[in-house]
Amino acid sequence: MENKKAPTFALSIAAIVIGVALFKQIDFQTFKVEKPALSIVYLATLVFVLYVLIKDGRKKEK
Repeated sequence: MENKKAPTFALSIAAIVIGVALFKQIDFQTFKVEKPALSIVYLATLVFVLYVLIKDGRKKEK
């Protein structure tokens, strides 16, 4: 049996941190981002982390 809680917890924290960083990049009055290239990297990373978390969550249900 492997301990799967540690990677899930770490990825959850990473998703929160990346999401907050991405949220801070957006100016909601003009709907522009401060640093577009960095925001793309944040978004890609956030999507990947969320994909892994959802995939792992569905695997645990079975």
